[in-house]
Amino acid sequence: MSDPLIGVAGFAVSLLLVALRVPIALAMAVTGVVGFGIINGFSTIGFILGSGPFESMFPYSLSVIPLFLLMGVFASHSRMSSDLFGAANALVGHLRGGLAIASIGACAGFGAICGSSLATVATMGRVALPEMRRAGYDDQLSASSIAAAGTLGVLIPPSILLVIYGLLTEQSIGQLFSAAIIPGLLATLLYSLAVTLAVRLRPDLVQVSKRRPWAERLPELRSAWPAALLFIAVIGGIQVGLFSPTEAAAVGAGGAILIAAIRRVLTRRVVASAMWETVSMTGMIFFIMAGAGLFNYFIETTGLPQFLISLIEASALPPLAVLFLIMLFYILLGCFMDALSMILLTVPFIYPVIVAMGFDPIWFGILIVTVAELGLITPPIGMNLFVIQGIAPDIPSSKIVRGMVPFLFADCVRLVVLIAFPGLVLWLPSVFF
Repeated sequence: MSDPLIGVAGFAVSLLLVALRVPIALAMAVTGVVGFGIINGFSTIGFILGSGPFESMFPYSLSVIPLFLLMGVFASHSRMSSDLFGAANALVGHLRGGLAIASIGACAGFGAICGSSLATVATMGRVALPEMRRAGYDDQLSASSIAAAGTLGVLIPPSILLVIYGLLTEQSIGQLFSAAIIPGLLATLLYSLAVTLAVRLRPDLVQVSKRRPWAERLPELRSAWPAALLFIAVIGGIQVGLFSPTEAAAVGAGGAILIAAIRRVLTRRVVASAMWETVSMTGMIFFIMAGAGLFNYFIETTGLPQFLISLIEASALPPLAVLFLIMLFYILLGCFMDALSMILLTVPFIYPVIVAMGFDPIWFGILIVTVAELGLITPPIGMNLFVIQGIAPDIPSSKIVRGMVPFLFADCVRLVVLIAFPGLVLWLPSVFF
């Protein structure tokens, strides 16, 4: 068997191990070490075991991950999620389906200070789901709108997935954050339109709330200023060149801690809980990255990227057709694997193919995160669906899945729009960088 075919077999074995419920970090590490030994001799295994995990975790730029996670954890403890939902509710809550639209807007806002989809769903689900139930909303719309909107946490900057992609491909994290802003706003708009369409087709899903006077709504709007200030400080600082991404993450974490202190929630118990959450999530991410480092050594040794490039050139397929097949591959893979693992497993051999076809790597980064979002709300693995059911176990999973249909359609529309109009992604990076 040739080396590239050994690489393909190794990829298939790693997927099989994941299907057998082997942790993704171990699946990639074992496959990488054994595959490297098959090609280069098992006497060389000590080399990649000694260098692979270290090289995948030692870069200084990785410090941005625990800092952004820390910012999101303290933002959650500082009641910013409820403030954002209250502000969004004050603006659109009186519309038909307004509470669902408000939850989408609040998830977008919280994603801008969190960077994690699961944290966004878990936090906003506890805030918005009880409010929608009290207002007479059907559980199908309530649960699905929060699960779908939670995916905005992995797209709207600061996004942990974009940080990982930038580190893997050596692309500017600042440019990736800039590129994600317009697609993030587009996703928020399309999700809101999906709610509007759903309640027009099925008016029984919601109860219309009464419009409140502005005197009652203005205080709720003003309560969202800490979250807005934190986002402007972090992302605005990167855009104007005031901070590097790592410095901006430190500023964001410090700002979130300061807001928690001002709001008198910075107790010893909150600090201990926040630190534990940050350490556990960071450890999980770094463990997966160590396994990915070993797997990447194996993939590079097989020459699989160059083999794929030669196959594509021989097939004479147009670049857009190849891109469509890659997107389809990611959508199918996302049904069975979480987004972070999927990116770490596939980018090392997909990225050279994208560059060889002449596609912009920043644009492709936004596309890959967009399709990763689909995996978060697609059965059977869709992690956001499990989080929502954990918050409200009395809602049948089949009901949540049925409610996802308009949001999945909105995601497909967004993907087509971003492919058809790359300028939506690349305009802001061209302005600021």
